Formats: sequence, structure tokens, C-alpha cells
Amino acid sequence: MAKGASITKMAKNSRSKVEVATRVAKAKRSGVPASFKASGSRPKKIYTEGNEVEHLPVSGKDSIKWERVLMSASAEKPESQMTSLEKMEATRAGISKKELERLKLKAALDYDQLAYILGVARATLINKKGSERFSPMLSEKIMNLADIYSYGYEVFGDQQEFNKWIFQPIAALGGKSPYDLLDNQYGREEVKNVIGRIDYGVYS
Repeated sequence: MAKGASITKMAKNSRSKVEVATRVAKAKRSGVPASFKASGSRPKKIYTEGNEVEHLPVSGKDSIKWERVLMSASAEKPESQMTSLEKMEATRAGISKKELERLKLKAALDYDQLAYILGVARATLINKKGSERFSPMLSEKIMNLADIYSYGYEVFGDQQEFNKWIFQPIAALGGKSPYDLLDNQYGREEVKNVIGRIDYGVYS
């Protein structure tokens, strides 16, 4: 009986290793780092070559949450967790130059790249100072970008890895990089959909 149980356990472990190896292989084909942290309501996990290590609940939960806040130092939650109403109120009030600077720094983007994504002249972004705010229309685009990056940081569990991923060709995007699609509303939606699929372990 004990021998049978042992064989069953070995078989389950073998299947588990095959499943993880398959997920890692698919992740690589999709341009996802082989060791990224999945997130959401499920346990935090990191996928590596041939192993799946389940993390203990993070005691410094607040510190991780603040890593995902891109723009406001006084924000109560990451942009990806804000409600549509909260985003609407923030963009109607206008995103400040200081908040854009925080986003620029965390996302490791320069003004040329931001100008391309936001569809404005570089000077439009540079000329604002400190607490001066952008128009509601431009603020909406900035918030949308922050939302994507905040969600990406949550799923990947690593800012630098996600910042690199943004510029990598992705099969699910027809060989284009996520960055190539960020200048368009529908493109941004598609990038967010891909991040969502990665979050749930579905690679394409």
C-alpha cells in the first residue's frame, strides 16, 4: 500500500514538472521572462526551469503595492486597481507634470517615447512645470498608460522585466512589440489583454 502511494506521488510530481516545463516553454515563445511572478487572488508563484516555487504570503504587502503606484506618492492604491470613477475624477482634474515625471522615471521612458505614445509634441510634455496640469484629454491617455504599466508590474512582479518586455516582439501581437501599439486606444487594450492572459497562464 505504501509502495503504491509512493508510485502515485512520483507520477503526480512527474506530471507537475512536465506541466511547469510546458508553461515555461510557452512563456519563452511569448517573450515572457522564464521567471516572472504571477499575481492576482491566487498564491504568488515564480516559474523557473523545471520547478514551480510557491511563495509565502508577502508580509510587506504595502511595499509591493507602492511599487505598482506610478504617478502619485499620495495614492491609496495602484492605478490598475483604481475604479473607472476614480480614474475619471483624476483625469478631469488633470494629471500634473510631477506625476508624469514619476511615471516616466518608473517606466524608464524618455520624452520622445512618451510623446509618441501620447500622440503629442515633445514640447507639450516638457514645457509643463511641477504642479501644472495637462488637459483632461491628455491626462486620460497618461492614466491609461499608467494603468497598463501598473498592471504589468503586478503580473510580472518585477519592474525591470516588464520594462524590457514592453519593447520585445510578441507573437500574440503579430510580432510587434507592446510599445508599438501603445499610441492607439485599441492597441493599448490589446496589450492589456495580453498581460491578462499572461496573468492567467495563457500564452499565445
